Amino acid sequence: MIQITPHIRIYLCTETVDFRKGIDGLVGVCQQLLDKDPFSGSMFVFRNKRRTTLKILIYDGQGFWLFVKRLSHGRFKWWPEKSKAEDNSTCGHTLGLKAGELQLLLWNGDVSRATIGPDWKKVVV
Repeated sequence: MIQITPHIRIYLCTETVDFRKGIDGLVGVCQQLLDKDPFSGSMFVFRNKRRTTLKILIYDGQGFWLFVKRLSHGRFKWWPEKSKAEDNSTCGHTLGLKAGELQLLLWNGDVSRATIGPDWKKVVV
């Protein structure tokens, strides 16, 4: 089982992806379009053109997991149209998400309108 925890890096691909692609095709998207290493253990989130399905790709050290969520009716409410380049990368096709934001997205919430608490809080003893 894969858990969505605050320490996992989560990258959302802002471009729509052809969902006929399987694991190998999405690995290619990570490397070529997103300029990210799919073997890093990061989660990569993709959306189809109709906004009805999400795919999540993650490498666990032994192999890839591919998760699919298709809505039974309706469309995903929130998806960023454009993003600024992350870190020092020249690629503007990714957006970093927090674990709570991904969980909200998976439940078809509007990430842009939600207030998500910090991933962790330092406890002073």
